[in-house]
Amino acid sequence: MGKPYVVGIDIGGTNTVFGIVDARGTVLASASIKTQKHANITDYIDELYEELSKLIVTNDAVDKIAGIGIGAPNANYFTGEIADGVNLPWPTPIPLADLVSEKFGIPVAITNDANAAAIGEMTYGAARGMKDFIMITLGTGVGSGIVINGQMVYGHDGFAGELGHVIMKRNNGRTCGCGRTGCLETYASATGVARTAREFLEARATEPSLLRNLDIASITSKDVYDAAMAGDKLAKDVFDFTGNILGEAFADFIAFSSPEAIILFGGLAKSGDLLMRPLKESMDRNTMAVFRGKVKLLMSELKESDAAVLGASALGWEAKAASDINKKK
Repeated sequence: MGKPYVVGIDIGGTNTVFGIVDARGTVLASASIKTQKHANITDYIDELYEELSKLIVTNDAVDKIAGIGIGAPNANYFTGEIADGVNLPWPTPIPLADLVSEKFGIPVAITNDANAAAIGEMTYGAARGMKDFIMITLGTGVGSGIVINGQMVYGHDGFAGELGHVIMKRNNGRTCGCGRTGCLETYASATGVARTAREFLEARATEPSLLRNLDIASITSKDVYDAAMAGDKLAKDVFDFTGNILGEAFADFIAFSSPEAIILFGGLAKSGDLLMRPLKESMDRNTMAVFRGKVKLLMSELKESDAAVLGASALGWEAKAASDINKKK
């Protein structure tokens, strides 16, 4: 009998979440450690090993783990490295896949968090059975994973698919953390929504808004959502602006890869018609006629609390398959 489980590890700037997952996408158990606790990567991996080993023993999964998948910022599937540790406490590059594989004695694969989400969606979620789709994660930034003909698009160097950094405003665009200006994520992320709200409040200084009752510097996308749901016109206009720019971007993405679906994940994606109505209208308006009406807009089917672990765990099966192929050579 083959090993029935894999482990998914999601490394975030604050927490590292890990879990044991079966082939149906059921998370049997999960736990977490603090990412920032150790300044030395070896100490971090030692704690990860200790806590994950406890989880494996407690859930009767010893010698039943086929592979480990890891989702992490700026992780490279080809090299197994974290190339640039933004928000991580360790010097980069970090050969993380090799370090974890050596520690556990189990095959390991690694990719960035958005690609992991796409693989998870294809393995367990809304993209099951699809060979061509785009996953868009709307969180603090805008992440993306592109699947074409059943294969994740990594490019020649492992870093392809940064759709959050397509330029939407060529002139006088917002400054992005990547060092460029006008990137999609500066407008269509949760932080982008808050930024738009602040700009609208300043530009429309005489217009009443529930958002004026808040500290303008501390406004969040949740504040804007709550105000819009309460009927606030300025807040609704923020979502119209955001949906419009997302729709323009999606129309361009469709021209690039002709996906069967674009799948949305993340807190901002749960804004319902506030975001989806202007997004759909803008996408339809800007999409080339040959593609119009062919691309579905879907919400992720992954349970949010399990999504990061599920996405990473899907890589675990790939790690096992790659290991089996190498053993046969």
